[in-house]
Amino acid sequence: MSAQVAPLDDTEIQDRLRELPGWTADGDLLHRGYRFDRHFQAAAMVMHIAQIQEELSHHAELTLGYNTLGVSVNTHSVGGRITHLDFGLARRIEEIAAGHGAR
Repeated sequence: MSAQVAPLDDTEIQDRLRELPGWTADGDLLHRGYRFDRHFQAAAMVMHIAQIQEELSHHAELTLGYNTLGVSVNTHSVGGRITHLDFGLARRIEEIAAGHGAR
């Protein structure tokens, strides 16, 4: 990670969350849960997210359940705090979510 990556303060986090409906800051994690009509849709979205994570070299914790997917992310290189990198990944995930039937 770049030396320019710094944790966001609470005000910055809340401002950025306004642009990402459904996402929340839970402690030092940025989080979103998705629901699907079918389990395969959720599993396919996991694979698509994995591709994006490799592209960005920034990874989230993904929890695949029955017709559900949980995404939690923070930046380990700054002590597990929320940074602009986490919001970048969250935006990319949001861009693909509807195409997988996520709600």
